[in-house]
Amino acid sequence: MQKIPNDWFTPLTVEERKSAPSIVRPSLSYWADVWVRLRKNKLAMLGLFMLTILILMAIFAPMLSTHSVTTQSLSAQNQPPSAEYWFGTDDLGRDVFVRTWYGARISLFVGFMAALIDFFIGVIYGGYSGLMGGRTDAIMMRIVEVLYGLPYLLIVILLMVVLGPSLLTIIVALSITGWISMARIVRGQILQLKNYEYVTAARLFGASPWRLIRKHLLPNTMGPIIVQMTLTIPSAIFAEAFLSFLGLGIQAPFASWGVMTNDALGVILSGEWWQLFFPALCISLTMFAFNVLGDGLQDALDPKLRK
Repeated sequence: MQKIPNDWFTPLTVEERKSAPSIVRPSLSYWADVWVRLRKNKLAMLGLFMLTILILMAIFAPMLSTHSVTTQSLSAQNQPPSAEYWFGTDDLGRDVFVRTWYGARISLFVGFMAALIDFFIGVIYGGYSGLMGGRTDAIMMRIVEVLYGLPYLLIVILLMVVLGPSLLTIIVALSITGWISMARIVRGQILQLKNYEYVTAARLFGASPWRLIRKHLLPNTMGPIIVQMTLTIPSAIFAEAFLSFLGLGIQAPFASWGVMTNDALGVILSGEWWQLFFPALCISLTMFAFNVLGDGLQDALDPKLRK
């Protein structure tokens, strides 16, 4: 047997430790590791960059123009993109650039508000259902199935009749059944986690159901919840654009991407392509950015892929 030299057991000096090559992977928290893996996904980072630009443009771009979102100029009807009107004008002489980014505010606001409402309702409902189990879970899930079967467009039309077409009506309509997918995802995660030892220990120490959800179960389900929210936002934006396109959404003089595409249909055959191109491009870029970011987050948040 080969004899081990005695100097192998001699402790290293401070200078030797500093000069020694690092062979140990630096310790990272879970969320720091998620960010490292997300940065390696170039497509997801492209989506994050595009969303950042869209949000900044929605906030600051209308301030860059001297024109107002509602100002009409009949002498500047259907002007093509130029130095004065960067995105051209519509059939009422309104600046398409200002209306596009003002519409981005409304569309993004609807998307984020719908996602937040879905988050709170879905997490509370799905978390409580999964934690309680038994008959409570069965009854709550039957209610979810009934709501899931309701025709979405019928709900919107009924709300428009009762509340009238407005931004609030759209958000309420999107939220009535939008939280169902979130509730199902949270319920499935809670059913997997509630039998773990740390949850059982918390029960033995007298933790209430809400404390179990808030302190022990919800933090361990944030990965799927965040991914679901990144997919809910573009769905809500597209739904708002669809409703506004049908005339059931934002009403004049306010603008959204759906309203602008609906207004542009009357003149698209006349050659005024810019009235449809720019809002449709923004909708497409937003859908693409959120979807690739959601896919990247799904991979980055998967604990099985952590090394």
